[in-house]
Amino acid sequence: MSDDGSETARYAAGMAVRRRVLGDAHVDRAEAAKSDFDADFQRFITEGAWGSVWARPGLTPRERSLVTVALLAALGHDEELAMHARATRNTGASADDLKEALLHVAVYAGVPAANKAFRTVKAALAAMEQEDETSR
Repeated sequence: MSDDGSETARYAAGMAVRRRVLGDAHVDRAEAAKSDFDADFQRFITEGAWGSVWARPGLTPRERSLVTVALLAALGHDEELAMHARATRNTGASADDLKEALLHVAVYAGVPAANKAFRTVKAALAAMEQEDETSR
C-alpha cells in the first residue's frame, strides 16, 4: 500500500468514525489484539469500511447502522451483527429500528435468517441493558 496522503487521511477519518460508532473501548481492544499477521487487514477495513463508506455524507450514522445490521443479519454474520447491534447505542438507532430492519430481513432474506438475527440482536440488547443497570 502506498502512503500518498489520501490513504493517511482516509485512515484517520476511518479511525475517527470507527471510534464514534463502535466506541473507544472496542477499538482499543481491537488495536491491542492486532498483530503483524492482521495489521494490513485492520488498516484495510479502517480505510475502506470506515474511512471510505461510513464517513460518506449520504446517509446518517443511524441509517448506515440499520443497513449494516440488515446486511449482516441476511448473511448470517452473528458476531458482527451483535457488535453492530451494540453500536446502535452510538448511532442513534433504537431497538424498534432494529426490529423493523430485521422484519425486512425476514421478507427479503428469509425467515430463518431473521429468526437467527432476532435471537442475536435480542441477546445483544439484553447485555446492553444489563451493562446499563450495573453501571448505575
